[in-house]
Amino acid sequence: MKRIGIIIAFLIACALPARSQAGIYGESFGKCLVSNSSEQDKQQLVEWIFTAISLNPTIRSYVNIPASKREEIDKRMAAIFQRLIGETCRKEAAEALKYEGASSFGVAFQLFGQVAGQQIFAAPEVSQGSMGFLKYINQEDLQKKLGLPNTKP
Repeated sequence: MKRIGIIIAFLIACALPARSQAGIYGESFGKCLVSNSSEQDKQQLVEWIFTAISLNPTIRSYVNIPASKREEIDKRMAAIFQRLIGETCRKEAAEALKYEGASSFGVAFQLFGQVAGQQIFAAPEVSQGSMGFLKYINQEDLQKKLGLPNTKP
């Protein structure tokens, strides 16, 4: 029965936006997740997030991840989840769930996801690629609309 509760709490945490105000237990749990996860754990979390996001109907046609690869990534994420929640951060997870409820998992995993997600944009290729749209911005038009002086000589 406890296992079902933990799984439900995790699913709720993934589905609900985290509270803007973290409780001390959820915050402590999040810090535990971050400080006790390896760079490889964070990279695997990024892979898992990407594969989950790629299922969104808006972007699904741009990404083709074979079912076997998704299953492999899910299994690795499950192992990380099991280790961090069931062993390494067990005390913090239990206290967060007990004193702040399932939404505290959202707070904790949001922090963990943010730290891991920083790796996505840390890659120079991603950083450079994310700026590609700027060459299509009409700067003069924006400056005019925002009431800024024209900086062109």
